[in-house]
Amino acid sequence: MSDEELAERITQAIDENRYYPMNDVLFKFVFGKIERKNITIDFLNSVLEPSLKHRIKDIRFVSTELIPQSSEEKLSRLDVACELDTGEFIDVEVQVVNYHNMQRRTLYYWSGMYLMHLLKGEDYQQLRPVITINILAFCLLPQEEPHAMYGVYNPETGERLNNDLEIHFLEIPKFINKPVGEMTKMERWMAYFSGKLDLKEKEELAMSETAISEAFDATKLFFQNRRERMKYLNRQMAIMDYKSGMQWAEARGEARGEANGKRHEQRRFSRLVLLLDDAGRSGEIVKAASNPELLNQLYREFGLD
Repeated sequence: MSDEELAERITQAIDENRYYPMNDVLFKFVFGKIERKNITIDFLNSVLEPSLKHRIKDIRFVSTELIPQSSEEKLSRLDVACELDTGEFIDVEVQVVNYHNMQRRTLYYWSGMYLMHLLKGEDYQQLRPVITINILAFCLLPQEEPHAMYGVYNPETGERLNNDLEIHFLEIPKFINKPVGEMTKMERWMAYFSGKLDLKEKEELAMSETAISEAFDATKLFFQNRRERMKYLNRQMAIMDYKSGMQWAEARGEARGEANGKRHEQRRFSRLVLLLDDAGRSGEIVKAASNPELLNQLYREFGLD
């Protein structure tokens, strides 16, 4: 059997009723296309209407590439970026793996988007608000509620400096499932992202929200495309590779009995995974996890030794 035939069999084995909505390849297909912008608008309204104080009526998708300020900086790529009909810019990110840098990472992305649309010579008054929504597959923040919003506030008075910085976190594991009829619109979207609904619950969710029904339809369309299925599968495998590698790194640190060494090893390994992923070489993680010589070679290659 050729590699192409094997890949085709594997992708055909993916059950479209048991997929992971937070896979970033699938997410961008559903939420990042102009022909499906109504889905994105509905989701954005479910999160942002209380803080915006108005409903979003239209969006324009913009470039997801954050151009580096110098040749020494790396090119960053957002998941879904758009401009609202009222002028604000939006960045929506899905994050499945906790690299333990989310707070600073989201500020880095926010700042890149904040500055990206200010042309040389323009006045600071031309800067426009940027809102980031982080959809997380892990718990990050101390509060029990799955949704939290951050801005710039006076800690004594609670007065907000301005609306230019607004960062939302949706921590999906904190969402507690309940009957669809008892959910708010935002909770219905969190139920969608949880990926834990059975077929009956999905049907109820689709009947309750037109946009979510359209998202399910878009997913069916996604899995009918062999190339998209392959990209989805490769991304899922990269995530599993990372997690298995982290488990190996933790076990290695524990075997040494050195708490500081363990933490250092985890941070170093996490950094290596990010660098390999950026270089399109995430498949090397599993090989390195079981091959100390290869792992050390990669550390040296990326300057992590």
